[in-house]
Amino acid sequence: MRVRFERVTKRFGAHTAADGISLDVESGECLVLLGPSGCGKTTLLRLLAGLEPLDSGEIWIGDRRVDQLEPARRDVAMVFQNYALYPHLSVFDNIAFPLRTRHVETAEIDRRVREAATRVGLADLLARKPAQLSGGQQQRVALARAIVRNPTVYLMDEPLSNLDAQLRLQTRTELKRLHRELGTTMIYVTHDQGEAMTLGGRIAVMRGGRIVQIGRPLDLYRQPVDTFVGTFLGSPPMNLIAESRQGAVATIGVRAEDIVISPSPLAGGDEGRVLVVEPMGSETLLTLEYRSQRLVARVAADARFEPGQAVRVRLPDDRTLTFNADGTRIGTAGRQVHEP
Repeated sequence: MRVRFERVTKRFGAHTAADGISLDVESGECLVLLGPSGCGKTTLLRLLAGLEPLDSGEIWIGDRRVDQLEPARRDVAMVFQNYALYPHLSVFDNIAFPLRTRHVETAEIDRRVREAATRVGLADLLARKPAQLSGGQQQRVALARAIVRNPTVYLMDEPLSNLDAQLRLQTRTELKRLHRELGTTMIYVTHDQGEAMTLGGRIAVMRGGRIVQIGRPLDLYRQPVDTFVGTFLGSPPMNLIAESRQGAVATIGVRAEDIVISPSPLAGGDEGRVLVVEPMGSETLLTLEYRSQRLVARVAADARFEPGQAVRVRLPDDRTLTFNADGTRIGTAGRQVHEP
């Protein structure tokens, strides 16, 4: 089901959490809201779910305006960061809870709970209590409780942030599979750019209660509208290098994997010096001193460099971006690039 935010504003005292936001989420897509703490991404979810009232604007799900409806009538399911499980209830009863509050028949509850539990790999754990489960299993219970409702929209509020790195990767993969199988509209909130890049069909990058840029993950990664997006997406973040041009100061942006490093003094490019070598297994990261600034380059895992080593550094013209002094990107024709 399509979701639309139209000029949505929400303030908490002097703080504006959502500043006239307009956003279309296509039916069946997974849209990720990405940004730092306090940027307004969770506020948008809570406004959509009915947990916070609007100050102004409209919210639509399909052809229904929902911002004036009670939360129970909006037909959305929200998965929270802290799982929000009932500790005295079994896994089965936690998943069944939203169906029982709607007085669904017992046989139908049993069928839907077992089907949802099977989807998330909990079929053998239905009799356990939350305290008997790992963090990853508890998160699956919260997911199953959302799935069992069969809502028109799923809202995910940083659901993986309490898991360790391995579980986050595993659960992220399961979420992507679930979304593909269910085909239901999903809005996913995170501050983790890795989650955003892998889960989102599109990403909306937020800052200060506004959407800075929205688009497909690779488009945002390769063509950020400003230095904020460029450095927020990517690990390591985009390198930013100050450069004087005809009396003006510009900033050059380049990704770590696009920097060409050579140990040969005869190679093209400018001189640099290796400061730190970080073997990562599948690759190696080099921190370099270059034009009295620091940048990070990504090289092959078997590349041999040592701290203090002099190297040649080349930034390919077709892989660099230029930004104004205020951080906005300059287009190839010399025009400032705005949000697509």
